[in-house]
Amino acid sequence: MGTFLFNDIIFGPVSSRRLGSSLGINLLPPGLKICTYNCIYCECGWTSGRKIKDSEFPSRKIIKEALRERLTALRRSGDIPDAITYAGNGEPTLHPDFEGIVDDSIEIRDLISPETKIVVLSNGSLSHFESVKRALLKVDKNVLKLDSGIEETYRILNQPPSGWKLTDIVANLKSYHGELTIQTLFVRGEFRGIKIDNTNDTEINELIKLYGDILPSEVMVYTIDRGTPTRGLERIPYDELKSIAAKIRKLGISTLVSG
Repeated sequence: MGTFLFNDIIFGPVSSRRLGSSLGINLLPPGLKICTYNCIYCECGWTSGRKIKDSEFPSRKIIKEALRERLTALRRSGDIPDAITYAGNGEPTLHPDFEGIVDDSIEIRDLISPETKIVVLSNGSLSHFESVKRALLKVDKNVLKLDSGIEETYRILNQPPSGWKLTDIVANLKSYHGELTIQTLFVRGEFRGIKIDNTNDTEINELIKLYGDILPSEVMVYTIDRGTPTRGLERIPYDELKSIAAKIRKLGISTLVSG
């Protein structure tokens, strides 16, 4: 199965392994992957190399009206989603009006569907910016990425820009003082002739140290589910994910497993 991109601002609701019935919001340009990372397992494919102008992002006004219209229709049909989820074609916090859009979404949710949670799926790389941090702390669940506790593995899996360091990312996550969920994708395989495996004992031990330092409200343990932009990656069996989760739970942290 190949990778895919969203062409609409609002999509779904879709059935999510981690969030139940989820109404998605894509804050990024249609048909184009925009992200600070270039993860080798990303279901949206490789990150576009070109720079994006602010005018290419869907406007705050258009996003607000699209969400209001779709959520109203779902309320009328009795198909209210469990979550409104910022996901889409890459990193949602890249939108220049991210905080304002979050404010709008909370307003609309409170009026039309107060039982629905607002969730952000982010790689966490921009979580140190004050406007992004304010927005993430307003939503019901901010889910930020940490795939490895080892610099070399971080660079292979997530392919951040040169000069970015895992220690800085971890410091950003620690600054949330537990008001976040950590998502970790586990995978094995090979990329450009390099063996990759963040499920071995060394990797798990380093991750557990960082979970203990960050002390998130929850850890989400999962693996690849759709197509990836590179071949040779292996989905991790559910029983193995459960075994990893059991080790994390010994820290007293709630842990969700999605196979």
